[in-house]
Amino acid sequence: MAQQSVRHPLFARYYARVVGPGLEKAGITRYRRRLLAELSGSVLEIGAGNGLNFPHYPSEVRQVLAVEPEPRLRGLAEQAARTAPVDVRVVDGRAEQLPVPDASFDAVVACLTLCSVADQGAALGEIRRVLRPGGRLRFFEHVRADTPGMRRVQRAMDATLWPLLAGGCHTGRDTRTAMATAGFILTQVETFAFPETRIPLPAATHILGTAELPEEAGS
Repeated sequence: MAQQSVRHPLFARYYARVVGPGLEKAGITRYRRRLLAELSGSVLEIGAGNGLNFPHYPSEVRQVLAVEPEPRLRGLAEQAARTAPVDVRVVDGRAEQLPVPDASFDAVVACLTLCSVADQGAALGEIRRVLRPGGRLRFFEHVRADTPGMRRVQRAMDATLWPLLAGGCHTGRDTRTAMATAGFILTQVETFAFPETRIPLPAATHILGTAELPEEAGS
């Protein structure tokens, strides 16, 4: 089935030139490495962006299918795939309608992506569909804040033009609960602030961890 690209040309340029390098400078590389550590077999990465995760995949990974709907970022990801240490193929696609068969991957990687998908529930349902029974969802996402005050700030931001300007990003999604609601078992979850700043930021609360699909799970 043909995929419909999601065009955010201004955000794509800003992300590639400013946001991505800024995150690297802030120390995101250590989280990327932890996110991908111990993966093996066949892996699907949703919302791969410009491919900044690719250099950190371990050699035990046989192949990576990287799905990215934004054309400019997808082109940059294709360039990054050429020098990746594992076999990476980049394709057009949306997390809510993944262009792959049922139960075809050992793991799915979601890195700063579930905040920006149009329908988080549908995306998690698709991740569940394409994972083999017992498969793992590895996630690194910014999520709803812990404090009532910052949650109010997040709701205010998400009700403005922020999602449109930031490529669909929502600062206050309760992604942890959404994963559990979708039928995943959260086996490892670490919550922390990133980047660490003196003034709290609306998108600073992050979770990093693993959610597993039960062995008996069906689509």
